[in-house]
Amino acid sequence: MRLLLLRHGQTPSNVRGLVDTGVPGARLTALGERQAAAVPAALEGRRIDAIAVSTLVRTALTAAPLADRLNLAPTSYDGLREVDAGDLEMSSGHEAHQAYLSTVFAWARGDTHRRMPGGPDGATFLARFDDAVAQVVSAGGSTAVVVSHGAAIRCWVAARVAGLDVDDVEQTPLANTGAIEIDGDPARGWRLVTWSTDPLGGPTLRDDAGADPTGEPLDA
Repeated sequence: MRLLLLRHGQTPSNVRGLVDTGVPGARLTALGERQAAAVPAALEGRRIDAIAVSTLVRTALTAAPLADRLNLAPTSYDGLREVDAGDLEMSSGHEAHQAYLSTVFAWARGDTHRRMPGGPDGATFLARFDDAVAQVVSAGGSTAVVVSHGAAIRCWVAARVAGLDVDDVEQTPLANTGAIEIDGDPARGWRLVTWSTDPLGGPTLRDDAGADPTGEPLDA
């Protein structure tokens, strides 16, 4: 199966550099709405059988223009939500960002017993994301768009997609409405097809001024 792992559009928390992982979470900024609106044209001509979103409102808002264009009802999966920030929730600044991301990428390297400060360990996160992906696959079809979150997507891809180097993944940004396309299934494994670091609508929809905490390189 082909999965297009799409990061949600920009939120006010992205602009302010807040590690915002709680439910229901922030809505989209005006730029985030434009990013979401550009997705259908960027995917024009692609066969898409299903759209999956997390339980955070920003993913549903990002998926809405594509769902309307394709006349598909998105399915919500709790397992696709962002990595819980624990004690770092709604924190800002470089030090907090690095603490959050360093924990996330330690999980991707196999240190799944490590805990987010005041939050879950890596085994818990990977199990829930694995379960959500398995549900998307079992629902059938050949291609699904999965709208999720920057740290969640990057951690899961680094841990589960064959041939990816975690060092490279942690240094590779994923802009709002950037996407990682993979092919495979939970039993046989996954391989990388493409990684779009810019928004699917193009680099003019990127905001380089924000302090985006979950899509930035680890040492930014």
